[in-house]
Amino acid sequence: MEIILKEDIVNLGYKDDIVKVKDGYGRNYLIPQGKAVIASESAKKVLAENLRQRAHKIERLRSEAAAMAEKLNAVSLTIAAKAAEGGKIYGSVSNIQVAEELAKLGLEVDRKSI
Repeated sequence: MEIILKEDIVNLGYKDDIVKVKDGYGRNYLIPQGKAVIASESAKKVLAENLRQRAHKIERLRSEAAAMAEKLNAVSLTIAAKAAEGGKIYGSVSNIQVAEELAKLGLEVDRKSI
């Protein structure tokens, strides 16, 4: 029996893999537990379309990240902070401070990605 995995299963495969299993294992455990679906032609077409869309989304995000990295490589930030005599600063520079300084320069960056 061929099935499409909906999640990673140890010693069997990863999510969206098409694997062959014994009929009883697929019919009595994997499918009722919601861990797999039968690999019919329509399910395979849906899987192929989902994988194509996911690859397109990843490529778009990668190109956006590369464009942002190019912009950030041209920028130099200076953030003022209190420091001891030896040059060590008290506390740390947070991602919020970095995001605010980048916003002043016209670069909008999500603080979670810093």
